[in-house]
Amino acid sequence: MSNLLLVRVTTEPAPLSPAAEERRRQIVAATIEVLAESGYAQTSFAKIAKHAGLSSTRLISYHFSGKEELMRAVVVAAKDAAVEFIRPRVLAAPGRRAWLAAYIAANMDFMRERTAVLRALIELNSNARAAIGEPFLDDTGLDSPLPPLEEALRDGQSAGEFRDFEPHVMAVALRAAIDTIAIRYAEDPAIDVDFYAVQLATLFDRATAAESD
Repeated sequence: MSNLLLVRVTTEPAPLSPAAEERRRQIVAATIEVLAESGYAQTSFAKIAKHAGLSSTRLISYHFSGKEELMRAVVVAAKDAAVEFIRPRVLAAPGRRAWLAAYIAANMDFMRERTAVLRALIELNSNARAAIGEPFLDDTGLDSPLPPLEEALRDGQSAGEFRDFEPHVMAVALRAAIDTIAIRYAEDPAIDVDFYAVQLATLFDRATAAESD
C-alpha cells in the first residue's frame, strides 16, 4: 500500500446568477407539480418544460445534468418548504408540551396547505432511486427529522414536562403516525386532518406527560 498522503481537494461551485437561480427554482417548482399530478414514472422533462412554460427541454438540461440531479434538488426544496412552514409554529409554542401539540398540528396543516409538495415527497420516497440504487430520501442521515425530535423530547424530560421514556422510540412512533396520515391524505384529501391533529396531540400528550399531570 502506498505511504503517500492523499488529500482530497474540494472546490465550491461557482455562484449562480440571480437569473439562473430563478430559472432553477422555476424548474424545481414545476417538477414538484408534475410529480404530484402524474407520479414519478410519468414525470419527464417534456412534461416539466410544458408545465413551466419553457420553450424547450434543453433549458432544463442546461441547469441540471439529468433527472437524478433535478430530483435531488426537488428533495432539498421540498424539505426546506416543510421546515420553513413548520418551524415558526413550533418555536412559538410555550413549553415542550405545547411544542408537541404545535408540531403535530403544523405537520397536519402542511399536508393540507402544501399538498403538492407532500405528494412529490411521497412519490420520490416510494419510487425514485439514485443511479447507485440508494433512495433520494434518507431519514437516517444528517437531515433526518428524528434527532431534532429526540432532542426536544429530552429537553422536555429535563424540564420535568415529560415523563421518563426512550426519546428515540417516542420520536419514531410520532413520525410513523404523522407519515402514515400523510400517505393517506395524499391519496384522499377528503380526510379530516384537523381531527387527526387533535387525536394525535391527545394521544402523544398522554404518552409523554409527566406522571403528576
